Parts: sequence; structure tokens; C-alpha cells
Amino acid sequence: MVLLVLGSVFTIGLLIGIPIAFCLGLCSLAVVLYTGDYSIVLIAQKIFNGMDMFSLMAIPLFILAGDLMNLGGVTDRLIKFSNLLVGHIRGGLAHTLVVAEMFLSGITGSAVADASALGTVLIPSMVKEGYDVEFSTAILATAATAGPIIPPSITMVVYGVTMGVSIGGLFLAGLIPGIIMGLAMMAMAYYFARKRNYPRNERRASVRQVLKGSREAVAALVLPVIILGGIMSGIFTATEAAAIAVFFAFIFGFFVFKTLQVKDIPKILINCAITSSVIMFIIGTANIALWFLATQQVPEKVASFFLSISNNPYVLMFIINILLLITGCFMETGAAIILFAPILAPILISVGFHPLHVGFIFVFNLVIGMITPPLGICLFVGCTIARISIERLSRAIWPFVLILIAVLLIFSYFPSIAMIVPKIFKIGV
Repeated sequence: MVLLVLGSVFTIGLLIGIPIAFCLGLCSLAVVLYTGDYSIVLIAQKIFNGMDMFSLMAIPLFILAGDLMNLGGVTDRLIKFSNLLVGHIRGGLAHTLVVAEMFLSGITGSAVADASALGTVLIPSMVKEGYDVEFSTAILATAATAGPIIPPSITMVVYGVTMGVSIGGLFLAGLIPGIIMGLAMMAMAYYFARKRNYPRNERRASVRQVLKGSREAVAALVLPVIILGGIMSGIFTATEAAAIAVFFAFIFGFFVFKTLQVKDIPKILINCAITSSVIMFIIGTANIALWFLATQQVPEKVASFFLSISNNPYVLMFIINILLLITGCFMETGAAIILFAPILAPILISVGFHPLHVGFIFVFNLVIGMITPPLGICLFVGCTIARISIERLSRAIWPFVLILIAVLLIFSYFPSIAMIVPKIFKIGV
């Protein structure tokens, strides 16, 4: 009966448009009120316990660092520098967008923030240069998915806290896949650029121009090195790295670029508080829902069901990939991790996959969901910027979705590639 009440209220809440954080809280409250076996105080206790973790401090800190960098003019400098590097290739602005996103991912860790920052600048420029608006928006939405893969990553922080896995190890596991994602997107962009004769820069940038551009984009280039270098060397944890990122973002914005002003601080802090509170509230309300699922032995029953289908680890990996890809189409990434990782991840770990690899695969699957209809958040960001319908973008996005699924399958069945960097630095392994 607990599962029936929990599932019914949650499903009805989602169908009528209630935000998922409130759905999780309401379905848990419904169980307490219906059964009468639990004190209502339990809900407040479990919500607080779910959020009372030191590692979660990394979330608002990385969000704050990203906002300081974006408002500090780093995005524009990154775009100019990326254009110097790859603008001479056919479809130069598309490649510029992908490379700029790869750099920006090393600062913000958020797909939505990256899509908004880059799309506002580059989509109008691409359309003006003769690129199809659907293609421009599709490459923007797809490139933004590198945000949660290339470290640092807010989504990986959520997974690491939920499953007790090394956050630093997850960051390092996403490094090589993030680069390969970018190269795959550039290959797809090049194919369309040749097919549709998209423009490129007439001249290749000289070494002197590239060096000048790198000096102007120094914050975006140095900050990821500081974050990853500190984690790899063991100088600081992922949470401490987030605090270091805020410090350097502040220094660059106010004293190096001098583009931030005191009047910008309230806006930045309010945005950080709103974004962080949404994530934290989801984590808190999901904790009580997961507790009810655990009391009904749902994880054990699901594991038994999957293992009854097959004991082959590759078959199980394929099935769970399919489930997560479908889940990503309908559910916010953080909420999906909190709800499904405690149930599905132990199944893959029990058949021999490393916990870091499993965590990375979870994140990768759900990130692809950010660009798949009907509820892919990056699609809606792109449509808002480009002012096109979701139907038009949905038709253009599928080649990019398929190329990301191909990359996902490579890392699903060749886990040693993603584990190279964590094993070299012996973090989380």
C-alpha cells in the first residue's frame, strides 16, 4: 500500500505540472497521512538529513563561480579565443561554439548556464553568417551537454553525494569522455558544414594572434587547471576546489578584467541562491521518498528482477542504459539520479563494473536526456534564444542525439577508457 500511495501521488503530481521537488514531498506526506504509522516530524528530519552533507556545499560554490565568470566577460573572451583556434575550419562558428563550450564546461559545470551564455552570443551570429537556425540551435543544445561531463560538474556532485562515490574521481572519469564528446560533435558539425556549404574564416589565425587571444581568455584557461590540478595532486577536495574557483573568479572579474562591479553582486548571489535551493530541495525531498522505498525493499526487488533477466553484465548495462535514456526524456537530471541511482547502480556494481564508471554512465545517460524531446531542458533554452518551435528543433537534433548515444555505448562497454585518468592519479579507485 505504501508503494501504491507513493507512486500514485507522485505520478498525478507530475501529470498536472507540479514541480518534481514538491511531487516528492507530497507523495511522502501522503504516505505519512494515509498509513498513520509514521510521525509527520519524520518528513522534516529526513529532508534535513538529506541536505546536511559537507560535499553539497560544492553546488552553490560552483554555481557562484560560473555566474561570476559569465558576468565578468569570460564568455566573450572564450568565444573569440575559440574562433582563433578553429574558425578556419569549414563551419567555423559551429566549431567555435563547441570548443568554447568545452572551455566553459571547466568553469560552470551546468548545461543550462552554458547554453544561455553561448547561445545569446553565437546563435544570432551564426544565423547572420548563413547557418540554418535549426542547425545553430541544435549544435548549441548538444554542445551544452558537455557542461555536466567535463569537470567540474554539479550533476556529478549530486551523484557522488547520493551514492557515496568520490566526487574527485567522478570529475576525472569525465575528462577524456568530455573531450571525445566535443570531437564527435565537431565531426558532425563538419559533415553538415560541407554538405550545406557553411562559411569559415578566410584566414587561419597566426600564432601571435592565438597567443594574444589566450592572454585575454586567461581566466577560463587557468581556472580548470587550478581546479583539476588541485584535485589530482590531493591538495584539496572537490568542495574546496569549488571555493577556490569562487575566489579566482572574483579576482579575475574585479581586478584583472575589471568587468564586474559591486552592484552586480546582489544579482549574482540571488541567482546562486535560487538555483542552489531548487537542487537542494530536490535532494532533501527525494531522501524521504527513498527512505520509504527502502522500507519496502524496492532496491532488492528491482535487483532480483534484473538479475533474473540476465547475469551478463553487458546485457544489464544495455537495459539500464535504455531505462536511463527514457528517464532523461521526462525527468530533471538531479532528481533522476537521486531516485534511480540507489536502485539501479548497485546492480551494475554487483556484476563487476567499477562504481566510478557506473556513476559516469548514469550522468552521461541523463545528460543526453537534456536534448531529447519532450522535456529536454537544453532544447527549451535553445528555442527561447532562437525563437523557433520545439518541433523544428526536435527534427534537427536527432543526428546529434545519435552521435552522443554512440559515444555513450563506447564508454559503456570499454570502461577502461574513462578510468584512465582516475587510475593514473589513484583517486576514487
